[in-house]
Amino acid sequence: MTQELVSTKAVITPQEMLDHWQGHRKLTRRVIEAFPEKDLFNFSVAGMRPFSELALEMISMGMPGIDGILTGKWSTDFSFYENGKGPQTKAELLALWDELTEKLNRLWPQIPIERFHEVDLAFGRWEGTIQFTLFYFVDNEIHHRGQGYVYLRALGIEPPPFWDRA
Repeated sequence: MTQELVSTKAVITPQEMLDHWQGHRKLTRRVIEAFPEKDLFNFSVAGMRPFSELALEMISMGMPGIDGILTGKWSTDFSFYENGKGPQTKAELLALWDELTEKLNRLWPQIPIERFHEVDLAFGRWEGTIQFTLFYFVDNEIHHRGQGYVYLRALGIEPPPFWDRA
């Protein structure tokens, strides 16, 4: 049995989606800030990557990702952070984080509403609707932020409340 769409009203608006994502980004930024400088780049548990590398993964998806979402042209060049080319200090990492925050806020309003339901091949690898790709970006961030919480607790540091995304 199929169900027909009764209403064209959205469950969540594009602005609400951006606010949701940016709320997660604010919380992840506070996690980055909570790390001592050396531990941000060097501490890990059970062979997992240091949190700086996890944060760079999030940035590396978001920076070219917003361009791909907007234009349909997906860069596969991640050399800006690979092979030790990324930020070397917490301040540099946070500056890059903030640069992405500004870029998302600037470009987001330019995304046509119908684009969110279009199927695209993100980064030349992952096929799905744009909204699926956005959910993946947020899910990936939540996953890695959880690793950051484990790292902070292992370091004896109380992480920021997970529910506070303001």
